[in-house]
Amino acid sequence: MSVFLRLAYLFFIGSVFGWVLELVFRKFFSAANPQHRWINPGFCVGPYVPLYGCGLCILYLLASWGEAQGFGNSGWGKLILFICMAVSMTAIEYLAGIVLLKWMKLRLWDYSHLWGNIQGLICPLFSAAWALMGAAYYFLIHPYILDAIVWLSNNLAFSFVIGFFFGVFTIDVVYSAHIVAKLKQYAEENQVVVKVENLKAHIREAQERAAEKRHFLFAFRSERLLTEHLKEAYEAWEELRAKRPGRSAGKE
Repeated sequence: MSVFLRLAYLFFIGSVFGWVLELVFRKFFSAANPQHRWINPGFCVGPYVPLYGCGLCILYLLASWGEAQGFGNSGWGKLILFICMAVSMTAIEYLAGIVLLKWMKLRLWDYSHLWGNIQGLICPLFSAAWALMGAAYYFLIHPYILDAIVWLSNNLAFSFVIGFFFGVFTIDVVYSAHIVAKLKQYAEENQVVVKVENLKAHIREAQERAAEKRHFLFAFRSERLLTEHLKEAYEAWEELRAKRPGRSAGKE
């Protein structure tokens, strides 16, 4: 089986698994969701987070490279491999975050409250979590992943699912890019950074107050204009910032 086909399967599996992981994290642990509501993570509509799909592909490539180089033959070799995985995943997280923050004026996650963070995009705690996830992948998944992928490739029904996934994913990215363009335009006009998770929570609260139908997947869909929700959310964030001395109002 070609490497491209393997990576296509891994991207699908990682994206869906990452969506479930982020969904649970935002429900029970996210500080931006104190009401512990179910919030669709990421900026896509469907049940997938592309960052995790890319991450799983990177873990697979690193684990395969490490085995070829003999890193799996010793404890120190495994440790070096896990550090490489953590560094790679942290780099992916930072690059994705900086692109969204600097070019799109969006913040999908915020580690500003955690020790040692860099621009609120990466921090030692989550880098350690990536290392643990890399180790879990190496011991629990990687030894069996080739057999699983071969089985999946021989299963025509699942191959159809993969093709359907990438078709829907492409349409989703185009639709989501339209939403991102609106958020970016508002952010640039008002010189702010839109915190996507907080905005979704604000829209949900506004819909509950108005007894409006809520859309779990289409988190930005509402009977009111998105710009109205953005303005209300921005004013609410400004009021909170005004109570926090030392923070530059309106910049994030």
